[in-house]
Amino acid sequence: MNIKVNGEDKDIKDGVTITEILKIENVEMPDMVSVQLNDEFVDRDKFSDTALKENDKIDFLYFMGGGTYGL
Repeated sequence: MNIKVNGEDKDIKDGVTITEILKIENVEMPDMVSVQLNDEFVDRDKFSDTALKENDKIDFLYFMGGGTYGL
């Protein structure tokens, strides 16, 4: 099936979950990534239960904090 991962078209097997696509795509620090599926955030506890479907759009997002300004 065809999905879009971070803006790129990908062809994957049917029934892949969010947890599996994180591994397939070699996502660094998967415990620190937020996932949007079709522009909606997915709760981390639902990653292993959420199967991707044809034409889904999934984005991996990292929110970084810290740093100083003006020192």
